[in-house]
Amino acid sequence: MMAEVKNEMENLKTELEELKKKTEDYLSGWKRAKADYLNFKKDTEKQHLELLHFANVALIIQFLPIFDHFKLALSHIPEEEKGAEWVKGFFHIQKQFVDFFKNLGIEEIKTIGEKFNPEFHEAVSHEEKPDFAPDVIFEEATRGYTLHGKVLKPAKVKVAK
Repeated sequence: MMAEVKNEMENLKTELEELKKKTEDYLSGWKRAKADYLNFKKDTEKQHLELLHFANVALIIQFLPIFDHFKLALSHIPEEEKGAEWVKGFFHIQKQFVDFFKNLGIEEIKTIGEKFNPEFHEAVSHEEKPDFAPDVIFEEATRGYTLHGKVLKPAKVKVAK
């Protein structure tokens, strides 16, 4: 009878160890699944945010030339007229445009005096310019813009040789 009890005890100990091992396996599997789910959730939220940022790109791209032409028109206002109230109103509209674009994450690409970077700039010419170091931008042909750091439209520039 004692031998049977000892056998039963050994069987129960073995079964308990197996069950402990299974519970540890299940727990570690659950932890991995939870971590995978949290990573998936974070990636999905990031993609959703990116989609929101870039959902209106087509519309924004159509506004940029209008803004560029507006700034060009402002640059042609004679100096003696710049103090007039109606002109101040146009400069106020320009500031509203700039603030609007800034709130959307749109920024102008820096050009003049910057080193040429093919990720942000498109060279329309290379010319000898003694006042500028080689590969430095000396003139901007058209403005370029980024949206949250990604290029919407590269700046077209003239680069010193």
